[in-house]
Amino acid sequence: MKGNKVQKTISEINEKIKQGKAVVVTAEEMIDIVARHGDVDAARRVDVVTTGTFSPMCSSGAFLNFGHTSPRIRATKVWINDVPAYGGIAAVDCYLGVTEVVEGDPLNSVYPGEFRYGGGHVIEDLVSGKVVHLRAEGYGTDCYPARKIDKKMTLNDFKDAILFNPRNAYQNYNCAVNMSDKTIYTYMGMLRPKMANANYATSGQLSPLFNDPFYKTLGIGSKIFLGGGEGFIAWQGTQHNPHVARAENGIPTGGAGTIATIGDLKKMTPEWLVGASILGYGVSLHVGIGIPIPVLNEEMARYTAVKDEDIYTQVFDYSMDYPKCEGKSLGEVSYKDLRSGAITLKGKKIVTAPLSSYFKARQIANILKEWIEKGDFLLGEPQQLLSSP
Repeated sequence: MKGNKVQKTISEINEKIKQGKAVVVTAEEMIDIVARHGDVDAARRVDVVTTGTFSPMCSSGAFLNFGHTSPRIRATKVWINDVPAYGGIAAVDCYLGVTEVVEGDPLNSVYPGEFRYGGGHVIEDLVSGKVVHLRAEGYGTDCYPARKIDKKMTLNDFKDAILFNPRNAYQNYNCAVNMSDKTIYTYMGMLRPKMANANYATSGQLSPLFNDPFYKTLGIGSKIFLGGGEGFIAWQGTQHNPHVARAENGIPTGGAGTIATIGDLKKMTPEWLVGASILGYGVSLHVGIGIPIPVLNEEMARYTAVKDEDIYTQVFDYSMDYPKCEGKSLGEVSYKDLRSGAITLKGKKIVTAPLSSYFKARQIANILKEWIEKGDFLLGEPQQLLSSP
């Protein structure tokens, strides 16, 4: 410390965690601490702020190695519970994407499609300990002569099972409405005609990247809560875009940062990886993510005290503008208003509903807080920070 300033390192905070002396609070709790004590004193008092989000995250999936058979096979086509997995990796490796739909699903030919089962559900079944049916085909080679395999497996039977999600924890996301005269079905849920409802998908003041808006502590190697187990930030996520408009508090007013995440699927739990069927759209996976934010200085204390009323997102028409990729915002609304159950847009009161669970986001933040307080979870030192504005 120097004068009124505070300066800590992640290494110093980890030593306090090991000694059982670290002060850990959730992002909700930090709001009151900064309001009562100011950001400098809060930075002295608090070492780590925990965050959480639980929401459908389509850009997710798992690398699975199902082991060599006798005779060996070079699997080019793979199915798990009749859900296709990508086999163009190596002999017995595949990637199962959460949005892949089970073969034979009528899709939207019977509109709106129910999409009862897909890759996200397979992953939930695996972490639930259920038996799955694996089929694979190959074209046969001298070193991999087998052309078909068919067997039952559980998660523990896979040689490797690695959850790898190319894009998670979007830093802000659209609020969706429907200005047309008919009901539409989207990845943001069912939207009724003439702006009768509005759906949103971020956990507001608990959301991880809102609590470090410029990614000053987040990067490759940052350790996180992922799917009920430990995971890591592997890279910035696809569509990561830090160069969007921001409010004076640094919070982006639209979709901005994302993270790619990785972790051992065998150590995760079905409570935090839940298959999703989205009416009229497809399948996905609800993913639980929590990120501990180290309070290195008063700036980080200030960032981690962000409130719903200070976080804004854009409202888009998903009937015309969004499908045509015309990014015309209908207006800007705060998460305080979204979470209140109604917003006012163009003079019309519109009921709101979240796709993400604030209740589960709060649970994640508290679980992560407990892990750190017990000394069971140390902070990861990022080797390279996410790209920032």
